[in-house]
Amino acid sequence: MSQPTRICLWSGPRNISTALMYSFAQRGDTAVFDEPLYAHYLSKSPAREYHPGAEEVIATMENDGEKVVQNLILGHHDAPVLFFKHMTHHLNDLDWGFMRYTVNVILTRDPVDMLPSYARQVEQPALHDVGYALHLELLDYLRSIGQSPPVLDSKQTLLNPRGVLTKLCRQIGIPFDEAMLSWQPGARPEDGTWAKYWYHAVHRSTGFQTYSRKEEPFPEQLRPLLAECQPYYEKLSTLAIQA
Repeated sequence: MSQPTRICLWSGPRNISTALMYSFAQRGDTAVFDEPLYAHYLSKSPAREYHPGAEEVIATMENDGEKVVQNLILGHHDAPVLFFKHMTHHLNDLDWGFMRYTVNVILTRDPVDMLPSYARQVEQPALHDVGYALHLELLDYLRSIGQSPPVLDSKQTLLNPRGVLTKLCRQIGIPFDEAMLSWQPGARPEDGTWAKYWYHAVHRSTGFQTYSRKEEPFPEQLRPLLAECQPYYEKLSTLAIQA
């Protein structure tokens, strides 16, 4: 029996990663999984102290990331396509070798748009919370093992969802499905327990939202972090699939 296509989406927080999970969930050939390494990350990170709902996540999910990799990400599944939504910073203290057997996609977002949204939930975020530096490390690693991972930029994807997703599907070896462009509003059964803190917008949505630049002034207290994130984002954004 042929192996499924195991897609690992590596994102930062407050991106369109959940919308992409909902998008792939509309495919008849795909099973989706919501941040299966989150409890592993929280149980081994100071983020446990300030992430909303952290104790519930740790209590209800597998905390051993290596078990998650072997039993879930690389485990047996009936669906021919598997979509694992991940946060890149959830990889702490894990062997990245499993990525040789997965199709890896990197998702980024302009920190000018992302940081104010994230700071509404985590008041004093740091570079290690938002994944930009680790995205570049991940890109270098994937290239070192002979992969050329597609890069998605939130803005480009929202400007032309059909066009960007068509190109993405072509690059990862699956057919584009028109069903990926819309979904019913409300929660999905695959949602993690943290959905009540983070997923309000996607639960109201019926598809990818039209891109609009933030109009409110950028918070002054986040400017030092913005300066740290921007060079990493700029390197990735030049590689992104364009609208």
